[in-house]
Amino acid sequence: MILYRLKCSFEHEFEAWFRNGASYEKQRKRGDVDCPICGDTHVAKAPMAPSIGKGSSISEESAEKRAREVAEQILQTAHKIRETVEENCEYVGDEFADEAKRIHNGDADERGIYGEATDDQAADLDEEGIEYHRILGTSRRSRRNN
Repeated sequence: MILYRLKCSFEHEFEAWFRNGASYEKQRKRGDVDCPICGDTHVAKAPMAPSIGKGSSISEESAEKRAREVAEQILQTAHKIRETVEENCEYVGDEFADEAKRIHNGDADERGIYGEATDDQAADLDEEGIEYHRILGTSRRSRRNN
């Protein structure tokens, strides 16, 4: 098992475990490696200091099992976050960026919203200093229309 420090195109850094370097490359090329913060699949290795250990009593199989368990916990947490957002915020669809700007500028009532935004729209929100967060795995079937 190998631990890589990764960075998405939005400069979020995170760590992930892989069986080996070839496994990382294969998963990255398929788009299976994504940022846990924003969901971006444009991921690359970030610089990191090597970790030199004295040897480990943990087997590769045990480490892989633990990595799967951690990954599952992360996915479950992301799912709970998504559910909470969907239950407590207003779905505004592809009007998300425009509505976020209206709220930020005081032209609309302040409230929690969620919806879709293109990468360009997200960049515009960043430039204007409007805080937002991307959530993973929002499915159209599970959205409530308010």
